[in-house]
Amino acid sequence: MIRIVIAEDHALFRSGLKQILSLEKNLNVEGEAGSSEEAFILCAKLNPDLLLLDISLPGMNGIEAIPRFREICPQMKILIISMHGNAEYVRSAFKAGANGYLLKTADSNEFFLAIQTVLAGNQYVSTELTSSVITMFLHNEKEENLLETLTAREQEILVCVAKGMSNKEIAQELVIAEKTVITHRTNFMRKLSLHNVREIVMFAIRHNLIPME
Repeated sequence: MIRIVIAEDHALFRSGLKQILSLEKNLNVEGEAGSSEEAFILCAKLNPDLLLLDISLPGMNGIEAIPRFREICPQMKILIISMHGNAEYVRSAFKAGANGYLLKTADSNEFFLAIQTVLAGNQYVSTELTSSVITMFLHNEKEENLLETLTAREQEILVCVAKGMSNKEIAQELVIAEKTVITHRTNFMRKLSLHNVREIVMFAIRHNLIPME
């Protein structure tokens, strides 16, 4: 019997998942949680085989919570079930330690296929996302190489900019001249081919340099 915990803040959707899972005799929902904190407690108590995890949870979101789940239940498989179809979310989820990523628009056949795939020890990506995810992975592999070209100070200032700090605030925070901040900022933007603050923020999120929020 495969023991499952569902972490999803919408009770109606949780109920729908339970109903679908009840169609398979070897799948049993042992616990439900409406937040990551509740799910931490359940997983520690039940040590389930599979966690069905939403991203948009109150408090700590699902992606941020994955490393903690990995500490609590190292062998547990984690299947993200989300409404977010952005490939950057998918990449962040897998980088955090998820085993699969399924969109909430998937039908029951794909739902069971995703479960079987992750339980077998393989990764699963929703069929609607496959091409965009592959493109994103290739793009980010190139970006990872570019990130390595930055100096420690350039990376530090990149993170500060992504957090919304001004050049003056960064200079005060790092106890350096504002002109030095501008120089490093210009250098890392040139190296990474970034053109504005929005692109800097998205780059930082993709590489887990700042939280997704």
